[in-house]
This record gives sequence, C-alpha cells and structure tokens, in this order.
Amino acid sequence: MRVVYGMNPVRELLRSGAEGVTELWLAEGGERPKAFADLERAARDRGAKVRTAPRAKLDRLAGVTQHQGIVAVVADYRYRELDEILAAAAASGRPPLLVLLDGVEDPHNLGAIVRSAHALGAHGVVMPRDRAAGVTPSAAKASAGAVEHMAIARVTNLVRCIEDLKTAGIWTVAAVPDGDQDLASVDLRGPTALVLGGEGQGVRPLVRKSCDHAARIPMLGRVGSLNASAAAAIALYEATRQRGETTGKNPP
Repeated sequence: MRVVYGMNPVRELLRSGAEGVTELWLAEGGERPKAFADLERAARDRGAKVRTAPRAKLDRLAGVTQHQGIVAVVADYRYRELDEILAAAAASGRPPLLVLLDGVEDPHNLGAIVRSAHALGAHGVVMPRDRAAGVTPSAAKASAGAVEHMAIARVTNLVRCIEDLKTAGIWTVAAVPDGDQDLASVDLRGPTALVLGGEGQGVRPLVRKSCDHAARIPMLGRVGSLNASAAAAIALYEATRQRGETTGKNPP
C-alpha cells in the first residue's frame, strides 16, 4: 500500500479512476473547504472509508506535515511495460513522444518531470529500476497528481531500452550541455524519445553514445546547465511546438 497526500494529488488520484483506494483521511478541526466534501463524496463512491483524525495522525500517515489535511491510502503504484506505452502512443494517432530518465534520483525532480510530461502531451516516462527515484508520495505531490495520469515504466537496462525504441522506429535525443547541435535544430516532429540525465553526472556516456542525437539547450547566462526538471520542460515544449500542438488543447 502507498499514501497520496495533498489536495491536488488526491483529487487527481480519484479523478484518474485508480483502483485500490481504501481510505481517505481528513484532518479534524478548522474550516474544511468545499473541496474536502467533493473528495469525500468521490472516495465514498469508490468504496473507500472516510475517516477524520487530528493532524498529528495525518503527519504520521504521510510522513510529512505538508499534506494539507488530506491523505489517501491506496494500492501500490502500477508501473507500465514499455510495450503498453508504445501501444497507447500508436492508438493516440500522434507520433510517440517519450521521456527517458537516466539516473534521476530526486523524487521532487521526478514529480516535476512527470507533471511537465503530462501537461505537454508525452505518452510515457521511462526510467531504470535501479539508482533512480520511484513514484513515492513526495514524487506524487511534486507532480500535482500527474503521476496518476501518466504511464511510467521501469526498465532493467536503459541502453537496451534505447535499442528497442530504435527498432520500433523511435529516434532518441539526449539533452546534454555540450550537444552537437541546438535542440531546436533537431527534428522532433516524428516518433521521439527525449533522454535526460540525473542531478549529478547527467546523461551517462554509454547512454549518450546509444542515442541518435546529442542536443543542447542554448544557455545565455553564466550557469552552465539546467536541472533535470527544467531541461525536461524546455525539451518537451520544443517538441510540442515543432509538432504544432501548443494550442492549449488537451491531447487525445
């Protein structure tokens, strides 16, 4: 079992139709916002038990104090298979757009990346099983609930995953500070996987070598690089811009 806390993450959890929500805990006291009543109704409709308790109880359940007075207990997150993501991309009628993460270990960075990926129309996020953040409560909170709508897969070997994507006709583009060309000059309109590195060493050399392109995000300031979540947002926006999808409409 896992916990999801915070107003937006719990709302998106219930909106997503996620199965296995067993309990919804609400903090006692104070003025409970109307949103609590809506979430309470949605939780009961899913067969979950709704309970109230002092904030200290919710602090212990969530493991943090910044839970906004609402904590849901739900079944473990279901990671997808890469084939599932590719099948969903094919069914969407849009060229596949994936985000591959090479060693992102900060759950807040992961959550922010998933939030951008969902907002900008990516079909899925792929990351290694080892030495990488998973979908933890803090990642869910940082994503504002987007983890409940985004297909996330874990793979044993990222290089092998890249080779599988190439076989499936998907071009891989590593975002690195010293890339051979600007990201905007790479054609991202076709089937594309954007590869982003972790907080420390970035995209590892073998992963970079396996990619079709190594592209840089132009930097005008003195800081030489962006963190993973900022780079992901920029790269994803460039892909949607090239595809003519930056219309404010939600993708199908």
